[in-house]
Amino acid sequence: MTEDKRQMKASEIPAFVDEVIKVGCNITAVGHDKYVLGDIEEQHRARDELDRISERYGNRDPLKLEIVAYLWSIGRYIDLETEGTRH
Repeated sequence: MTEDKRQMKASEIPAFVDEVIKVGCNITAVGHDKYVLGDIEEQHRARDELDRISERYGNRDPLKLEIVAYLWSIGRYIDLETEGTRH
């Protein structure tokens, strides 16, 4: 039997991002189609809080691009096109 997981709503994106920041994670868009909750150490330190946030908001996968767009709109992004390539 599969349990239906709650789906995050687009209107909840700002609150979700705020909560992730408040627990000490530097949530950041990476390019135009990905985001990270923070670096490994931040995520490890905030593991319990991040689990509670994930449980509260539910599945956010279908909103990935909307989350990325929101992060860009508030200046929390790494623009891969300006990073250039290193040899």
